[in-house]
Amino acid sequence: MDTVRSLLLFVLAALAEIGGAWLVWQGVREHRGALWVGAGVIALGLYGFVATLQPEANFGRILAAYGGVFVAGSLGWAMVMDGFRPDRFDLIGAAVCLAGVAVIMYSPRV
Repeated sequence: MDTVRSLLLFVLAALAEIGGAWLVWQGVREHRGALWVGAGVIALGLYGFVATLQPEANFGRILAAYGGVFVAGSLGWAMVMDGFRPDRFDLIGAAVCLAGVAVIMYSPRV
């Protein structure tokens, strides 16, 4: 159950961080205004909170693993929200990152 909880928290963290960064981007780069930027800042703060809910106690391990989730999640977000079409190298890179997440977070520790 801890693994399922951990995976769900990674997904929630990705939505908050990637969504927050996207909102800031939209507010600044696409000139949508301060409300978009403010919503993005709030979402980014929520990301920081969600990361603390992981069952693993080691901050470095969680953030290292989350990096791989962020890579794959960013490509997925861009596909859905911006119509981005990843090429095979994007997909291979994301798969390698997710494999790294699995090794870092879910390998048996001795």
